[in-house]
Amino acid sequence: VQLQASGGGLVQSGGSLRLSCTTSGKIFSINLMRWYRQAPGKQRELVATVSRDGSTSYLNSVAGRFTISRDNAKNTVTLQMDSLKPEDTAVYYCNVYLNDSGYGRYVNYWGQGTLVTVSS
Repeated sequence: VQLQASGGGLVQSGGSLRLSCTTSGKIFSINLMRWYRQAPGKQRELVATVSRDGSTSYLNSVAGRFTISRDNAKNTVTLQMDSLKPEDTAVYYCNVYLNDSGYGRYVNYWGQGTLVTVSS
């Protein structure tokens, strides 16, 4: 299984970006889909989570500005980021908790990261 994240780039403060994460390979089922980010010199932090039934949760600092969504038919997850701030600058990683064996065992997979830079 491979995850491919895309959509990062340079944007001015107040702007928007849309990150996408696609999956490939043999997937039996997906549980949680998440976006993390890691800013320079900081630890990786969880930004947003979407469960299989569509329920979501967000890091306090992005709540109301970011929206996570998933397409269960295509096994993709998207992060719509609006009203971006310079402090949102980071490498963003998608993370998917999925069953790749058909035996009920779930494993975490990570995308390669996509850089988001927000200028002031």
